[in-house]
Amino acid sequence: MPPLPDWEILAEQDLPAHQQMALDEVLLERVVAGARAPTLRFWGWIEPTLVLGSSQSVANEVDEAAVRRRGFTITRRLSGGGTMLAEPGRTVTWSLYLPAEVVAGMSFRESYAYLDAFAVQALRKLGVDAAYRPINDIVSPAGKIAGAAQARRRGALLHHTTLAYSMAPGLLRELIRIGRPSVATRGVRSAAKVVTPVDTLVPASREELLAALVLEAGGHPGSLEPGELAGAERLAATKYARPEWIYRIS
Repeated sequence: MPPLPDWEILAEQDLPAHQQMALDEVLLERVVAGARAPTLRFWGWIEPTLVLGSSQSVANEVDEAAVRRRGFTITRRLSGGGTMLAEPGRTVTWSLYLPAEVVAGMSFRESYAYLDAFAVQALRKLGVDAAYRPINDIVSPAGKIAGAAQARRRGALLHHTTLAYSMAPGLLRELIRIGRPSVATRGVRSAAKVVTPVDTLVPASREELLAALVLEAGGHPGSLEPGELAGAERLAATKYARPEWIYRIS
């Protein structure tokens, strides 16, 4: 496999969930326009959130009574895949924005493994017996650690990964209707997989995990431009925070 590009790395920035979704689209469009170099962005979560994939049904995926009880926000991302659970201080999420030529000649399956290979290596160096499980999971012998999704648009690619650093036992199945009967005819269902957070596998802190990921990814520090952040705020208000988007597959 070729080496990763010389990423511009954006450190975690705390933003509301809908704005995080919008920022993915804004930065992907910047790469499409040739206005941003390959970028690796880490997210900062400030509210507990369930993030649906672009083609999922809220009714099929979410136990809305449990979500209200637990105070979770429901949002929908641009990329595909299954529902992910994110909590401040307990989840590590990153997105890659790059020209599609970086994965030219690779199958979708190969591109997933290639783009998260740095994370597998970082986990191994921390002492986790990590591996990649096609098509889009990072796993240990005890279960799934992280899952990825992609969106491709006009010669550019968004690759998005969410990793469980810590999670209360049973929370995933309380909030997400994994294994329960479908109530809507449309929508991709989340797969029933055992999730094993990193803090159950090794004693590394979340800060140590983040540092290991950044070191293994390479690249150089960068920053968001004011227009990018303002654009994400506008897009969150006009699209990602609106029921028409969140419940577009109800």
